[in-house]
Amino acid sequence: MVSRSSAKAKYQSMGVAVCELLWLSYLLRALHISFTTPVQFWCDNKAVIHITANPVFHERTKNLDIDCHTVRDQFKLGFIHPSFVPGRDKLVDFFTKSPPVADFVRLFVKLGFAPNAPS
Repeated sequence: MVSRSSAKAKYQSMGVAVCELLWLSYLLRALHISFTTPVQFWCDNKAVIHITANPVFHERTKNLDIDCHTVRDQFKLGFIHPSFVPGRDKLVDFFTKSPPVADFVRLFVKLGFAPNAPS
């Protein structure tokens, strides 16, 4: 699906991810494995977090009805807790972009490729 809005695309993927988390939670309950809620849900888009936390923004979103209800309901029930992660802290950038040297070294160590920062 092609989206003209980054927030729309990320919110739609957030809706899919929340459905997958719900499925995993049902599976874990069936296997009598405990887990803690709320589930930390990291997102790099502040608009998506605002849409989730503030019902006023829902009125401004179009074509997100099902995703809005799914994500918003699970947020209100305390199942997920969306949090912002700055772009420089995303581990995927290590593989997909060319970060500055300092960020590259920090992510390299964070991924466990080196015990300490190379000198």
